[in-house]
Amino acid sequence: MFPVEKLNSIQTPFYYYDKALLQQTLDAINAEAGKYEGYKVHYAVKANVDPALLGIVNASGLGCDCVSGGEVERCLMSGFAPSKIVFAGVGKADWEINLALDANIACFNVESEPELEVIDALAGVKGKMANVALRVNPNVDAHTHKYITTGLSENKFGISMEMLDEVVDKALELRNINLIGLHFHIGSQLLEFEPFEMLCSRINDLQDRFEARGVTFKTINVGGGLGVDYVNPDENPIPDFATFFATYNKYFKLRPGQELHFELGRAVVCQCGSLISRVLYVKKGLNKQFVILDAGMSDLIRPALYQAHHKIENITSTSAETETYDVVGPICESSDCFGTDEVLPVTKRGDLVALRSAGAYGQIMASNYNCRKIPASVVL
Repeated sequence: MFPVEKLNSIQTPFYYYDKALLQQTLDAINAEAGKYEGYKVHYAVKANVDPALLGIVNASGLGCDCVSGGEVERCLMSGFAPSKIVFAGVGKADWEINLALDANIACFNVESEPELEVIDALAGVKGKMANVALRVNPNVDAHTHKYITTGLSENKFGISMEMLDEVVDKALELRNINLIGLHFHIGSQLLEFEPFEMLCSRINDLQDRFEARGVTFKTINVGGGLGVDYVNPDENPIPDFATFFATYNKYFKLRPGQELHFELGRAVVCQCGSLISRVLYVKKGLNKQFVILDAGMSDLIRPALYQAHHKIENITSTSAETETYDVVGPICESSDCFGTDEVLPVTKRGDLVALRSAGAYGQIMASNYNCRKIPASVVL
């Protein structure tokens, strides 16, 4: 899988992206979503904003979902049409809203009544109408890590269903707001489809209730959330998009002429990326051996932040024998650990190690902690 000879000549650590796998993933998304009328897919760019990857995603025809003004700027620079850009985020600053208004983006996903009022005021100054979808917390438990569960009723994100009628009424009153839809996102790294079924049921009930009031929505945005296989990335390099979209087709009642929008991030780019690191030392302790890499939590924070595990592979060892190691980084933190009791081929100083499934929330979350450099990216 890895072009070892080429990678061995590059200074580590760096992120390696498999362009062919990314294209296969995008082709699968388009093929499965294309089976259903009115389905529109946006790439959640917070997963990875590498310019080379954004160019490939844009060429595939996906829109983009942004959560900051910087992401809006990056997508515009990468050639995404403003009509395919949606802008979410619980704390949009005035400059970010003005940037999006000036660019004439497709829609703001609004998360509170105060935000709605600010967008209305800023749009009024410019003499513009802002397309808005209200982000709703449907109180669906996604059964995922508490840091990436976002759809419960009391949450910093979105509007609770109990408060929704009031905010809808407000949106309909404001002169510079065009309420076009509802937006949902229940969490990330979902490997079961039952939460998506529950979400469909909640949205169906909400739409029935609002239609009884004479309120209809042009768009429904159900966010993303589809997980990937971190354990067996080679066996399952492309997520189960067929079941994902089929679930919505089966359980969601799409109204005539209505669009159903999706915001997939991790599922798009995760498996095409790996963090490539070099072994600095193999340290023998009293009862353990430690493989000390030149990559650390500043390069890939998910294990320290989420207790996540990435498959670890020695991609240059030729040994047929294996040994057990704790694989750690050089950062002065005990949490700078990628894996304990990892069974690897006999490993020595200078070997290349790949931390797999790192295309999402890897490079984009890297920091300069310990005054370390942000890792470069290589696309082959």
